Amino acid sequence: MKKKDLILAGAVLLLAGILALALRLPKTENGNTIKVTVDGEVYGTYSLAENQTVKIQTGHGTNVLVIENGSVHMEEADCPDGYCKRQGTISRVNETIVCLPHKLVAEVESDGSTTDDADDAPDVIVK
Repeated sequence: MKKKDLILAGAVLLLAGILALALRLPKTENGNTIKVTVDGEVYGTYSLAENQTVKIQTGHGTNVLVIENGSVHMEEADCPDGYCKRQGTISRVNETIVCLPHKLVAEVESDGSTTDDADDAPDVIVK
């Protein structure tokens, strides 16, 4: 192999790596609702546009979610480890807060109401 062949092969590998990385990067879209499930059943869905405190009482225990400025965090939980309180603040689609002892999952979602019309356009048109 000649020097130019090695440079070409390296450039192709670099381009393939950049493309693979770009395709793996998740969309970082902010969500507008938080869906809370307990034991796999929907407990409630709440808007991130409205600042509120949601007290979740189940047979497993009590949790308090705080929604402020479009983001959510677990303020209180009476579970033994309290790990869900340390998971931080979430606001992007598919981010979650999980409380395993209480079988609770809070997941940020988007209800599809966006102001960008480009998202509604088809990706491909086939004739």
